[in-house]
Amino acid sequence: MIRLTVSDIAQIVGGRQVAGDGDSEVDGPVHTDSRLVVPGSIFFALPGEVTDGALFAAHAVAAGAALVVAERELDLPAPVLVVSDGVAALGALATEVVARVHAAGSLSVVAITGSNGKTTTKNLLRAILSAQAPTVAPQGSFNNHVGAPISMLGIDLDTRYLVVEMGASGAGEIARLVTMAKPDIGVVLKVGLAHVGEFGGIDAVQRAKSEMVTDLRPGAVAVLNADDDRVVAMAGLTSATVRWFGLSASADVRADDIEATSTGTSFTLVVGHTRMPVRLRILGEHHVLNALAALSVARELGLDLAAAIRELEAVVRAERWRMELLLPPSGAIIINDAYNASPDSMAAALKTLAQVRSGGDRTIAVLGEMAELGEYSDEEHDRIGRLVVRLNIRKLIVVGHAARHIHNAAGLEGSWDGESVFVETPDEAYDLLREDLGTGDIVLVKSSKSANLRFLGDRLGGVTQGGSTT
Repeated sequence: MIRLTVSDIAQIVGGRQVAGDGDSEVDGPVHTDSRLVVPGSIFFALPGEVTDGALFAAHAVAAGAALVVAERELDLPAPVLVVSDGVAALGALATEVVARVHAAGSLSVVAITGSNGKTTTKNLLRAILSAQAPTVAPQGSFNNHVGAPISMLGIDLDTRYLVVEMGASGAGEIARLVTMAKPDIGVVLKVGLAHVGEFGGIDAVQRAKSEMVTDLRPGAVAVLNADDDRVVAMAGLTSATVRWFGLSASADVRADDIEATSTGTSFTLVVGHTRMPVRLRILGEHHVLNALAALSVARELGLDLAAAIRELEAVVRAERWRMELLLPPSGAIIINDAYNASPDSMAAALKTLAQVRSGGDRTIAVLGEMAELGEYSDEEHDRIGRLVVRLNIRKLIVVGHAARHIHNAAGLEGSWDGESVFVETPDEAYDLLREDLGTGDIVLVKSSKSANLRFLGDRLGGVTQGGSTT
């Protein structure tokens, strides 16, 4: 973060200083988790659903926190600011820091939203941009009302590029984040059913994602998916310049000759009359759109596309537990994609499983719940079960009561000669598979994070708890 005095921060966040020297300066990282605090950090002691960050403020100070921001007075041997709303204070500080860095130099802010693909696209952009100049793009999925401001506060006066994910669970959340970051480029990837239960319908999801473009300033650029009709409709809602990416022939940046294999995904990048080969090490045809979005941003920033492609091709995986390729001693191939799941991403992962099969390879899908679908849950789990059959996946293991409709629907497809098995726990699924897997077997493990199948994928892939392979 940029260097500020405690008094400066108090004025920015509307806080009352109750301890410490107001003239002391801080420029360390901002955290809401005391376990991450390092000397010089600013600790926001936010109340949470499970516990209260104020209970851990003393631990944060012991770890070296130079400033604590809390919603009540705390007796600590460090400066303390008391605010009425910790989340609002965090947002106010992020807004001011981004504005000051913008005004002081050549910062470009890229914001990304969409029902699927935000984290992958952010990671691809980080690879491209960090090779060019100092870049801040968070690890993991820091995309909500707390995580996104923390990402923004990672910048300093030397930062050239800031990449921010913007997620939402309701109306107005993306608009608030756009107001904080004031993006130069806003990317909308897709409007789908992810978290649709929280929004109350697909139209509400579309309106929420539209907040990215409606609040872009004139002179900014909206990078939109030409293949998604709901995203295409956003072009009429923005005063920003619109650029298109996708498979459509009308897209400014598009892909041709797509081929997915068990070792990656290749395509030809087409920009005007220029055609350039791209070979991603990331599995899945659906990641082509994420790559196109990243390359569209690089183009708008005036970067060399050949150099950008080289950085994309060096990315080994989208993210931990996202289409992560594991090669255990059994000789099987494990695709661990169990960090998030929506109907769109589940269908894309299953399509990838079917596409990467060659010859007599046996395909096995281990599927768990797609969470937060609300009234759409039964219908969408049913649809996935039928898709497994239509893609001729050879074996299906469904884990957990919440995902049972996948198993039931597969069993109702009479034309299928594969096998579907239902189990209650990941341990049962592991016991079914551990002695059964061998060379030529390709296993997809896919679910929402809450189903905990990502750890099952690790076990099948020979990954230890620390993340290394055995």
